[in-house]
Amino acid sequence: MTSWFVPAAAGFGLLTALVSGAAAETLVERGDYLVNTVMACGNCHTPIGPGGPDMERALSGGLTFDEPPFTVTASNITPDEATGIGAWSDADIKTALVGGIRPDGTPLAPVMPYAFYKVLSPRDLDAIVAYLRSLPAVENQVPTPDYRQIIVAKPFPGADEPIPEAARAGNIETEGFYLTTIAHCMECHTRWTDGHPDPVAGLGAGGREFPGPWGVAVAANITPDPEAGIGAWSDEEIKRAIAEGVRPDGTPLKPPMGYPYYHGMTDADLTAVVAYLRTIPTRQ
Repeated sequence: MTSWFVPAAAGFGLLTALVSGAAAETLVERGDYLVNTVMACGNCHTPIGPGGPDMERALSGGLTFDEPPFTVTASNITPDEATGIGAWSDADIKTALVGGIRPDGTPLAPVMPYAFYKVLSPRDLDAIVAYLRSLPAVENQVPTPDYRQIIVAKPFPGADEPIPEAARAGNIETEGFYLTTIAHCMECHTRWTDGHPDPVAGLGAGGREFPGPWGVAVAANITPDPEAGIGAWSDEEIKRAIAEGVRPDGTPLKPPMGYPYYHGMTDADLTAVVAYLRTIPTRQ
């Protein structure tokens, strides 16, 4: 078994609500927010048609990843019992999310960013499960995974255990780290060395190429370097890039950057993400 860290492409808003006394957000509402904005689950798990994501079959299985170690298709995560996760227990779903293991014991490919989800708080895990249970069941059988090599993803430094709400309350940078981690930003934005991601020397440095119908997209350097990275960008310019897919010069970002999902993030959450990105080491 090979061990391989795969870093890929948040709620401060909840904490704000709790502090203000407006703690009316249900688990399903919180899960809806996480799944459909911060974590951008539909970016992989929703089928893509000629006109883009097929939202009538949202989260019923989507992209296929054909890599040397495996060929896998993003799973159907609707409650359909035959082709989705309807027959899974709550514990099964959580184990898949944070441990990368299906109920039958088979691993999930590390393109599923379970190594990033280890930081999910118990409440957020409950919220994700509650939301997925609330979805309409969609019958869609995805191809059986083909594993030519078993690979285990490792969390990058600091992301190996849950970070509960209490640990994040009042600390915008910790909240930003939490959001950036569950958004698995560093899965795409970490530089690779010798065929492997380098989360220490390459964290946030970008450089990975993503070919597709859009041409070839290159993950940007999102460190505070003023020339190679985003150090010269204002907070509002960074937020606009994340949530609208537009650089300060007005040019658009290419997929698979998940800005159509991040567009729904609260301003408080975007502010926390920016605060954290300002703290990571500069890389060129």
